[in-house]
Amino acid sequence: KFLIVVNLCLGLIFLSGFVHVKNKNYVILKSPKELLIPSTPCRAKTNVMFLKTHKTASSTVLNIMFRFVERYNLTVALPADQLFHLGYPKTFLARFVEEFQAIGQNYNIMCNHLRFNPSEVQKVMAANTFYFSILRNPIPLMESSYVYYKNDVPAFRISKGVNEYLASPMKYYHPADNRQNIYARNIMWFDFGYDNNAEDNEEYIQAVLKEIEQNFHLILIADYFDESMILLKHALCWDLDDVVYFKLNSRSQDTIQTLTPESKERVKSWCSLDWKLYLHFNQSFWRKIEETIGLKELEKEVNLLRIRQRELMESCLLDQEAVRMDHIENKALLPFQSGAASILGYNLRQGLDNRTLRTCQKMVLPELQYTSYLYAVQHPHKKRKQLGLPLLWTSLQER
Repeated sequence: KFLIVVNLCLGLIFLSGFVHVKNKNYVILKSPKELLIPSTPCRAKTNVMFLKTHKTASSTVLNIMFRFVERYNLTVALPADQLFHLGYPKTFLARFVEEFQAIGQNYNIMCNHLRFNPSEVQKVMAANTFYFSILRNPIPLMESSYVYYKNDVPAFRISKGVNEYLASPMKYYHPADNRQNIYARNIMWFDFGYDNNAEDNEEYIQAVLKEIEQNFHLILIADYFDESMILLKHALCWDLDDVVYFKLNSRSQDTIQTLTPESKERVKSWCSLDWKLYLHFNQSFWRKIEETIGLKELEKEVNLLRIRQRELMESCLLDQEAVRMDHIENKALLPFQSGAASILGYNLRQGLDNRTLRTCQKMVLPELQYTSYLYAVQHPHKKRKQLGLPLLWTSLQER
């Protein structure tokens, strides 16, 4: 009998190696010789400020943040009145947040576009808030900005293409149009609250980098987006489904301009502040991964994220990929179109049950529509933000 009991125990221990237990307090080690052992417990962080930078996959991050807001019934610091940004490109002030005077420092999440101003953000967000942002390699960032803001930025509008612009930027970039031209030079530096036309001085740059490190707990890298989501998941103690995503605000391939090798090098000098910002935090990003997760575990979790993403795409999406705006059937899901870019969106499968449909809808809901929806939920007595598009949900009770 003793041997039977021992064998049963060993069998159960062996099988436990193949069981997925969603319990943050315990880890199942997959060797049959190892037992269920406690790990360091953690609690999901719900006070989070995301500095949404431009053309850095930040719309996809914003969608992740908004879904988290709904999951935990949190309060989000939304732009006041009819705006969809928090005063941008003005330097942020607390009064740019809807009902700040009434709600005070009781917002959980802040993630709409703003130009960072730590003292004013701290008036809105709790003392224990987790601050993070995202950067992108300035070379593809410049091309993306050029196409997306082609019609809005004087320096871009009067040049024929991105390579022509970069061949002689000062021919098109006039100091008098500085505020309109912010997207044309060191845009990330500007978003973090600094002068995007400042002199490339090593002492100044190091002082800014140090200040950003003091203000932010984590800086992600858009060029390694899946790895960034895993690092964010660990930092915030969130679940895999909290960071799973469909890519939003992406462009069709035919609107991408090819940079010449010379243009790529010119970006490094023309946007030298952004270039040095990116290099610095790209290094710290990988260092943080090695210190907290390790490359082996990272690879494993990235694979799990991609498997989960494929599962959701198969469940949710009619075409298994993003499509051009003229192929989007539900006009409530149309993404905002800008410049010379053709922004892609999604079609959902027919016949989904209500719960699955709502999950899928929120994963593909463009930034402006999601902001407008959450604003109506959170401030029902206020006039809804106008989009000129049909509402996705006719009743706010259908959540």
